[in-house]
This record gives sequence, structure tokens and C-alpha cells, in this order.
Amino acid sequence: MSRKILVALGGVALALSLAACGGEGAGSDSSTSGDKPADLTIGVSMPTQTSERWIADGNSVKEKLTAKGYKVDLQYANDDIPTQSQQVDQMITQGADVLIIAAIDGTALSSQLQAAADKKIPVIAYDRLIRDSKNVDFYVSFDNYKVGVAQANALLTGLGLLKADGSKGTATGPFNIELFAGSLDDNNAHFFFSGAMDTLKPFVDGGTVKVKSGQTKIEQVAILRWQQETAQKRMEDLLTKSYNDGSKVQGVLSPYDGLSRGIITALQNAGYGTAANPMPPVTGQDAEIASVKLINDGVQNSTIFKDTRLLAEQAVIAAEAFLQDKTPTANDTKTYDNGVKVVPSYLLPVVTVYKDNIKKELIDSGYYTAEEVAAGQAK
Repeated sequence: MSRKILVALGGVALALSLAACGGEGAGSDSSTSGDKPADLTIGVSMPTQTSERWIADGNSVKEKLTAKGYKVDLQYANDDIPTQSQQVDQMITQGADVLIIAAIDGTALSSQLQAAADKKIPVIAYDRLIRDSKNVDFYVSFDNYKVGVAQANALLTGLGLLKADGSKGTATGPFNIELFAGSLDDNNAHFFFSGAMDTLKPFVDGGTVKVKSGQTKIEQVAILRWQQETAQKRMEDLLTKSYNDGSKVQGVLSPYDGLSRGIITALQNAGYGTAANPMPPVTGQDAEIASVKLINDGVQNSTIFKDTRLLAEQAVIAAEAFLQDKTPTANDTKTYDNGVKVVPSYLLPVVTVYKDNIKKELIDSGYYTAEEVAAGQAK
């Protein structure tokens, strides 16, 4: 059953060429031949509104799809797995033509994905890979292993072991550091941690970097649901148990800005952040405005900028390809094995943001204004 529709791609064709796919299309049971965008609905399932990052993602995807004339059913699950399952079920029941899903738990939507496949509804995993299902048609994300590499390099640069260009720094160490990871049910957390640990390993093996708590396994350092309060509590516990001998934390690997702010709060409450007891370099991710202000103020060391505008654009390109019985072009067909299949993926690059390149990367690009950075609040 054909799902060919007449959609003017405009600038999309310039951004990404689309290869025609033979055989049946990946659409719904009924043919949409000749349908206009206004006749088609895209279901967009986002995990939470507690993070400004996911609010921005949801809004970007919706705005870009709406601008092309599509109906958009955008739902946030507020970090509750049953809620997200119900929302996706409802999208399928109400006749969504494509699903774009950023899963809370990458293993919890198998029955929903099977229902979508039964109705020939294509599924695009958005930033978080959906695992243990053959019914994931495409994945749009950033190069998440390289995110971890970039975070570790930012930490090493903050410690002075590396220079910004990646060459050897003047510091010799040894430095006490602590490690944090994201939620174990988020596939990305494992890529972030793997990239970071592979990068830190030579320094740990050489003795210039030491994890004083001894907690180096992802199961020991993971923060469920990426919760800021949980990260703060863990940092407080580490200070109490591992640094009660007068030693100092000299660096913290944090995979996400929300965790970073919790870690920084714990450190500040313990007396860090003064001339006599400076704040150690703390990494981050997502360039959340509150953390960008902390970087600008010299409190947080760095963040990894993932331009959600570009990610939303790729999700829209993939959705339109499926609606035209075409296959979105992947730039990675080997890395993202979800346990059942290797999911064809389109990966975007990332940028490490320090205080000295906030203007270039975030303000000049139009992501934030100078006023928003100064205030620590986006309009």
C-alpha cells in the first residue's frame, strides 16, 4: 500500500539527500497517496518537562513540522514510564502516521512499537535509542561516544593535564576526581560513560588521575532519571565518606548540566568555590542556560552543546522521507545495535563550550542572547 504524498521539500533536499526505498512503504494501513501535510499527523513523545533541554526539543520538532503543514501531537510523559506508554498507545489509536519518540526507558515500549509496526507506522527514535525491538526504523542523535570523549577532555583541560588544542598540559598531578553517569535505563548514558572512561584510562593507569572513592563502574556512579537532587546527595556522601581526611576533590566528570548543578551545590555547601578552596572543574552537557551562566561566571567548567535545532531538523527530514515511501539517509549503520538490530542512524556533531567561546557558539549562533546568558534564564 503506497504512502506517497506530494510534499515540497524546499531546503530539506539541500540538507539531506533521500534514497528511494523499494517495496512497501512504512505508513499506516490505509493509503495516503495524494494526501497533503494537513491530512497527516506526527506523534511526538518526549520524556519530561523537568529539563529545559527536552522542552526545547519538543518545541523545535513541533514548530518545524507545523511550519510544513503537518498536524503534531506533542506529549510529555514527566519521567513516568506508564504515562509515556499510554501516550504512545493513544497516538497509535488516534491514527498517527509517524512516531518520533524520546524514550524514558529504552526497553519499556516494545508492545507499543509492535502495535505501530502492525499498523505500518514508522518509528523514529529521537536522541535516546529504543532497545530490544526490531520495530525501530531510524535513529537521530548526536555522536554520543564522542560526547563522553569531549567531556573527559574538558575535565583534563580543566585540570591542566591537556591544553585546549589537545596537546599535553603543564600540570603533573596526581589529581583526585569523582565520576558521575546518567540513568542506566538511558542507552546514551552508557555511550557517554564509555567514551569518557576510554579517554581517562591512560591518565588513571599512569597515576596522574585518581578516583579517590574507588567508584569507577557505571553501576556505582549512575544517577537514576538524571535527577539533580540525587546527584547532589551522592556528591555530599562522597565528600563525607572519601574526603573526611582533609583531601580535596579536584575534578568531577558530570554527563549532564542538571547533575552538574547538583554537584556544584554540594561542593559549595562544603566550602568549595572560594579563593582559598577553589571550585574544581565540573563538566556538563546540553548547554542549559542556568549552567551556561555558571560557566560564564567561572563556576562550572564546561558543557557539551548539542544544537537541538539541528536534531529537530533531522527528525523532520526522516519523518518526511518515511511519509514518501523513502528511506532517510543514514551516516552510521554500524554503531547503534539495540539488542535486536543495528538501527540506521543520523549522528550530529557536538561542541565543547567553555567561558571563552560562549559568545561564538551560543550567542552568535542565535541559540541564546547575551542577556539570557547574563541572567541565567531563557525567555
